[in-house]
Amino acid sequence: MKTAGLLTYYATRFDTTEVNYTFRHLPTEKTSASWLATTPPGFTFALKASQRITHFDRLRHPADTLPLFLERANLVGDRLGPILFQTPPDLQRDDDTLAGFVASLPSGQRFALEVRHDSWYAPEVYELLAARGVALVHDDGEGHAPSPLETIGATAPFAYLRLRSEEPYSDEDVKNWAGVVSEQLAAGRDVYAYFRHDEDGTMAISALRLRELVA
Repeated sequence: MKTAGLLTYYATRFDTTEVNYTFRHLPTEKTSASWLATTPPGFTFALKASQRITHFDRLRHPADTLPLFLERANLVGDRLGPILFQTPPDLQRDDDTLAGFVASLPSGQRFALEVRHDSWYAPEVYELLAARGVALVHDDGEGHAPSPLETIGATAPFAYLRLRSEEPYSDEDVKNWAGVVSEQLAAGRDVYAYFRHDEDGTMAISALRLRELVA
């Protein structure tokens, strides 16, 4: 179908999406209004934070980089889900920078952090995230070591999964992830799970299957 109709159709099958557009472009009133007009009440947008925050400033100077992005993110109102901060692969663990960054995050909003260097996988980092309730993202298939499975849901009242394998997920794979999601739900946590966008819809079918198994 034409790109202009994709979100409208997508929203008839799924109730949330992760938006990569916001990594390079600040949302505008016009863009946000279009998203709201083409999705039903209750639909949730998880927005990927600006590259200026994560890649240019590398989590430093949040007082300079966060306010404008958060102001624009809030244009989608009560349909705003977690904001995803994805660090560059070469950004290694820096507890002082992380502590300052999470301390600057406002309350009343959900945030998730995806780190792509395994130096971050340490108890001290988990404690810093848990103090603010920031979810440590588990990313399956981005070419780097994913966070340990036991950290899923361990630092926030919700879990954030990015299922992005380059290879199709088998039904057994999807069943295994459904088990992970079900465990988190049983523990009282919301779960945001997003498959990689592809051109032939294979991942969308896996997403539908995951939801069916969880339900």
